[in-house]
Amino acid sequence: MQNKRLIIALAGAVVFGLIATFSVMRYLSQAQAYQKNLTDVVVALDPIPLGAKITREQLTVTQMPNGSRPEGSFDSVDKIVGRVAVTSVGRREPITESKLGAEGIAGGLTAVIPDGFRAMAVRVDEVVGISGFVQPGSVVDVVVVINPLDPSQGPISKIVLQGIKVLASGQKVDQPQDGREAHPASAVTLQVTPDDAEKLALATTEGRLQLVMRGYSDQEDAHTRGASKRTLLTGESLNMPMGAAPKFQPTAPAQTAAVDTTAPRQTRPRVIYSPEVVQSAAPAAAPPAPRLPPARSVELIEGTKKRSVDFPN
Repeated sequence: MQNKRLIIALAGAVVFGLIATFSVMRYLSQAQAYQKNLTDVVVALDPIPLGAKITREQLTVTQMPNGSRPEGSFDSVDKIVGRVAVTSVGRREPITESKLGAEGIAGGLTAVIPDGFRAMAVRVDEVVGISGFVQPGSVVDVVVVINPLDPSQGPISKIVLQGIKVLASGQKVDQPQDGREAHPASAVTLQVTPDDAEKLALATTEGRLQLVMRGYSDQEDAHTRGASKRTLLTGESLNMPMGAAPKFQPTAPAQTAAVDTTAPRQTRPRVIYSPEVVQSAAPAAAPPAPRLPPARSVELIEGTKKRSVDFPN
């Protein structure tokens, strides 16, 4: 009896051992298969600001499945060290080729200027800089107030540039973490084409600039005619001839009647017309007839009777 129990116990131990061995072998095989499916990807160890030259201390290597590896990523730190970031890179974010500038370019503002564009700085104050809310990445229009060639017209204002991207605010080329807070600066750097740079330089020298912020989704240009003192007060167009007054369609004055509010509620209100309305509505009076001279009369007494006889003139 004891031998039978011992045999059953040994048999159970052997079965459990085989099951454990099989489970461990299966786990190891799956782990090996998973390791083979992983690949090295370089990520940012710390946040990397826009325009910064990347150092080795800012990078680390992690493993990702082949199917989830970002396109254009790197598997070696040596391929990224010395490159310049053209966009902000967050912590543990994979670094791809699209986030880096060309090899050999210097860091700073030069790295974020696209081909065919220029960077131009303009002086701003609290009003021109929209209370410090003009920050890198903002989109603005440029309005200039300038004196025209005709001195009799006075100063005029006109939108000269539209949809201009702000590259830097002061010495900051990266967007602040909290965009809801204002960051005043004495100058902003705008991304302009060579033609726009010429307009902006002339507007800065000959007039006063004002930046107008616009939404990111607003991509259409507005067609305006500008404004002057005359158009500001009269509403006419800036391109109308001098001295030409806007035409208005005259309307006949309505004859209004004033209601006597002192009458009781049950009675019909009595209408009282103003003297001007009555005078305009009354027909013209006919000219008076010429007065004839009085006729001559003689009083006759016949007995007890007395009568008057009229004689013509």
